[in-house]
Order: sequence, then structure tokens, then C-alpha cells
Amino acid sequence: MAQVQPGTLVERWAQKRSASAALSQRARNVFPSGVTHDGRYMEPYPIYVTHAQGSRKWDADGNEYVDYWSGHGALLLGHNYPSVCEATVAQSRRGTHYGACHELEVEWGEAVQKIVPSAEKVKFFSSGTEATLMAMRLARAFTGKDKILKIQGHFHGWHDYATIAMEPPYDEPVSRGIPRSVRESILSVPFKDVAAIRATLDANPDIGGLIILCNAAGTEYLQQVRDLTRERGVVLIFDEVVTGFRYAPGGCQEYYGVTPDLTTLAKILAGGLPGGAVAGRADILSLLEFRNDPQWMRFGRIRHPGTYNANPLSAAAGVACLEVVRDGAIQRKATETADKLRAEFRSVFARHGVEGEAGGEVSLLSLGFPGAKVKGRGLHDRFRMAMQLNGVDFDGSKLIVSAVHDDADIARTLDALDNTITLLKDEGVL
Repeated sequence: MAQVQPGTLVERWAQKRSASAALSQRARNVFPSGVTHDGRYMEPYPIYVTHAQGSRKWDADGNEYVDYWSGHGALLLGHNYPSVCEATVAQSRRGTHYGACHELEVEWGEAVQKIVPSAEKVKFFSSGTEATLMAMRLARAFTGKDKILKIQGHFHGWHDYATIAMEPPYDEPVSRGIPRSVRESILSVPFKDVAAIRATLDANPDIGGLIILCNAAGTEYLQQVRDLTRERGVVLIFDEVVTGFRYAPGGCQEYYGVTPDLTTLAKILAGGLPGGAVAGRADILSLLEFRNDPQWMRFGRIRHPGTYNANPLSAAAGVACLEVVRDGAIQRKATETADKLRAEFRSVFARHGVEGEAGGEVSLLSLGFPGAKVKGRGLHDRFRMAMQLNGVDFDGSKLIVSAVHDDADIARTLDALDNTITLLKDEGVL
């Protein structure tokens, strides 16, 4: 564990987080680097949260935070939204795993069909990583072509295929342990470069699918991608694990008015519990069907078990959550709050004379400091630490705004940012 230097931001932060320090020390004896998710790693150690409610959460030392992690984006309705909480608790008393089909999974799938434009059929999983893995497999199986095209820098989970083209150099994975054959099956192009997509598709007739994040993509670009893939018989996959139900009830495809062949979903889908899905064309998802045909069963279909697929607890939370988010009012409320924060953040940056950026779309607020003297993780950790010291928690580069963040949260967040900029300037970070 890193040494705390006296008189620094780190020391001030650590003085009120001794319980988190002790838990972190225990965790380092159990987990590599002491964390169970890469995004939770922080120097000198992360905070440990004991409980949360609405837009707030509390750590093991009793410190209260306005929470902009929002369950890694899963909690559009905030922590313990009444109807989702009640449905989950009620279902937990009835059973968490039946090892059988149940009515709630049907209701959950029907809700997705009603809300998501591309959802002719639905298949549930336990995470977004599983969903993108299956979407790529469906694209390859449906077209009979082995390669997938993706956009450079886009994140689609941690499975082998998703590790390619995430960071420069884009032809190398971001993880060790990825077979060379997997690397050769993924091609990539820059974001918003339609000419590059066209050229790559023309030069590689063995591309079966194109997977893309829709954040900040725009209707014109997505429509051009839609037209190119349709012309060439390439399966278009929108990864809406983050944007699904957030940009609009039907996700980016509703917001931008462009419908893909397949959509991957997670996060908000299950109301904060584990859950993912692929939704899309019935003819493509028919590859998962059982048939009274030995040849099909052995060589034609895609097999898909999964112990926790559409488990009753996740289904109960998902049904309750989708019932709330389906009319659009929740999305509008979260976006209005994020827009207020963007405008006020820019005012704070200007007042302090720092080169700061507050961007993003809808309720996803991105932050950047192009002129910062410290870069990368060092900047993110110090920025996050200073905000935590002032009662706000986020991941260091973006705020995920929920529909329950209110004016009091905005005021506290702006005070925190104001104090944070001062602290970071004094530390020589900005």
C-alpha cells in the first residue's frame, strides 16, 4: 500500500477513512490488488461502502457522498428505488433460483420487446460481457463469416474478442492470455469514419458483424453504418449495455432513430441486479432454437446454458424497473439534471481559470482537463479523492446522473467541485 505523505491531499483524505484502510488491507490478502473490479482500484486504497439510499451512499467511516457511480450505470432510478426494492425483497422470500422456467422471465422479456425497437426476440444472460460475446457469435453463425469489425476505443466487456482495439496500438489486446487466432478475427476502424468502414468491409468479405457503441454517434453516422452493413449482409450490433433505457426508453436506437439487427443490454435492464440480454431479429436469434433434428442440434444451433439466466430475483427487479422507465419521464429528469451540472461545471472552470471540459450526452457527463500537469490515473485518482473529501463520489472522469439526483445534490456537487479545483491547483495537479 502506498505511503501517505504528510500535509498532502492524500493525508487529509486518509484521516477520515481508517476503516476503509483496514478493509483494504484485509482485501489485499484475498484479491489481487485488493479489488473485485478494475474500476474500483484506487491509490492509496478505495473507500468501502456500507449502505446507500436514493442519490447518496455512506462508507465504513460514516462519510456521506452524493453518488455518481450509479451502480456502474445500472441505477438510473438511484439506490433502493421503492418499487424495485419491494419487488426484489418480495421475490427473495419466494425463492431466488428455481432451476425452472417462471412467469417473471416472460414478463421481463415482453417488457423488453415493448420498449426496444429491435427486439423481435430476446435472450437473457447474467452480464453485458456475456451479451456482447453472444451477439458476436450470433453474427458469425448467421452469416457464416468469421470476422467481427469494431470501433477503436469502444469497450464491450472483458471477453477475449472485446480486448482487441480498446487502446493503442489497436491491433494488440489490452490483456495478456489472448490467443493470436482471436486477434486475427477482430478488425477495427476509427470512430465516425464511414469511409474506413466501407473500405474495411470491401477488403474483408469475411466480416460477419459490426459492433458499435452509440454514445455521441449521431443519427447521420449511425444511418450510414446501417446502410453499409445492410448492403453487404453484415449483422449490425448496437452495444447498448450503457445507453439502453438511458438515452430514451428504447435506448440510442430510439433516440437516434436507427434500428440495428441485434442489441446488447445490461445494467438498467435488471434494475441494478445482474442481468444482460441480446434483443434483435427473430431470424438471427432462431439460431438458439431447439428443433427435432439431430443434424441441427449438433451442427446447426448455438448452445446456450447459463445457471443464472433470467433468475427470478433479477427478473423481478428488471420488470419493476422497466415499468418505471418505459414512458420517458425518468430519462428527461436525469438529462435535465446533467445539463444543469454541465453548465455550472463550465462556469466553475472559467471562474478558476482552468482548462476544463464538461461534455457527454443525456445523463452521462464526461469530464476532462487537457491542460492538467498530471495525466492518466494520477489525475483521476487525485480528482476523485478531492471530490470524495468534499462529499461526492465518481470514477474520476465521468458522472453518471440518475433520475433521483436533485437540486440539493447539484448544490453540494458544485461546492465540491469548487473546493476540489482549489485543492488540485494547490497540489500542482492543475
